[in-house]
Amino acid sequence: MPINKKNRPFVIGLTGAIGMGKTETARLFAAEGVPVFDADAVVHELYAGEAAAMIEAAFPGSTRRGKVDRAALSRAVAADAGALARLEGLMHPLVAERQAQFLEQAQAPILLLDIPLLLETGTKVDAVVVASAPQEVQQARVLARPGMTPEKFQVLTARQMSDAQKRAQAHYVVVTDKGLDHAREQVKMILADIRAKLINA
Repeated sequence: MPINKKNRPFVIGLTGAIGMGKTETARLFAAEGVPVFDADAVVHELYAGEAAAMIEAAFPGSTRRGKVDRAALSRAVAADAGALARLEGLMHPLVAERQAQFLEQAQAPILLLDIPLLLETGTKVDAVVVASAPQEVQQARVLARPGMTPEKFQVLTARQMSDAQKRAQAHYVVVTDKGLDHAREQVKMILADIRAKLINA
């Protein structure tokens, strides 16, 4: 694992396919005192503010009262093969700017970037943590969400690396289907390992 220099924070990148427990895993890191950058939350903020006009211009009818209507945007993206790439082209620079601000301003020896497409976008971090669960658990979790269908689930998973691909690139894996206490212990072990490496670097 590449160990960073002591004059800057150690940056963990957390990822995981939809329904793998990434959000809860990020909360466990936060509970251990690690500042977390939540890319999904930033996208929600941008949709409600500065990105709305830009997205309306690119996808007419996708906003309502100055905010992105996520359902309308989803329909627009689904109807156009190249739309997702255009949307990502608009949003990624804005999210990257917020991420850079977080990394510059956060005051802690270890920081965490919670980014669903961490590996797909090639974001540079010191260690990759993947939240993972068996496929049947993943599917059950996702299909329990309001408005989710098997067809939507297939579309979403097709856009992401598979769990096996993500695990193959991970420095650490947090298994999330054995209860919160089990996941919490894994997070504590990961942080203990990183801290030991930093001390010995």
